[in-house]
Amino acid sequence: MSHTAHIPSHRKPRRSASKLALRAGVAGGVLGTIAVAGAAGPANAEPVTETIEMPTLGSLDAGSGLASAVAASAEASQQEALDQSLQSQEDQALQKAAKDAKKAKAEADRKAEAERAEKARAKAEQERKDAAARASRDSARTQLTSTSNDSGTGSSTNDAPTQAPSGAAAAIVAFARAQVGDAYVTGGTGPNSWDCSGLVQAAYRQANIDLPRISYQQSSMGTSVSLSNLQPGDILYWGSRSGSYHVAIYVGGGKYVGAQNSATGVVERSLDWDMPSGAVRLF
Repeated sequence: MSHTAHIPSHRKPRRSASKLALRAGVAGGVLGTIAVAGAAGPANAEPVTETIEMPTLGSLDAGSGLASAVAASAEASQQEALDQSLQSQEDQALQKAAKDAKKAKAEADRKAEAERAEKARAKAEQERKDAAARASRDSARTQLTSTSNDSGTGSSTNDAPTQAPSGAAAAIVAFARAQVGDAYVTGGTGPNSWDCSGLVQAAYRQANIDLPRISYQQSSMGTSVSLSNLQPGDILYWGSRSGSYHVAIYVGGGKYVGAQNSATGVVERSLDWDMPSGAVRLF
């Protein structure tokens, strides 16, 4: 017999072959003792025991709380990053809107300045034309006065004897005088309101003569005649012949009929009241 036959074995049994018995007070957080009984070995072998500290419920709750806190922190960080991204996008949008608004205002100011400059230019051009027309009328008046004085009559066109129109001229003059007192309306062609060229066109229609609608087109027709050699029915114009801005009909006796403006309407006036620039004859 071996001299070691009665010596108890101190070898630890294999845990994989043992049956674990858990007796742990988890709810109270107490320590559990696991008794490991050897499945093999001598019958009289001394039991080997191990003491293992099991996690308590408190420690489990603490771990779960820590995980929740980590998750909440991560979510808060993600939300903060998202908020910062949105704020950055909003700031960029505001900056772009402000830039676009500034650019639009600058463009609007530029256009407004261009329009003011164009209006000023047009006004200056109109004033220049008006001054030229007045100078032309003054020159014609001077010429008429000089011609009258040279003839020894000592009278002006206003004092000329009334001429009796006949034929086409009679129809034109009669129609024009019949409209005296009617209203002046821009673009008016009758029967009770006229503008200057509309009245002249309608009067000449009585003599079966078709005229263009616009004043400068009417003054460009026929033959040019001097203001000292007018006949009833002649077309008087103000401005240049190819660029007149007003027309009327000479009715004899140094007078004309024309649709002047919205304040006066259709009137019969002396040439001296507003001396025309020239005249044309169509028959």
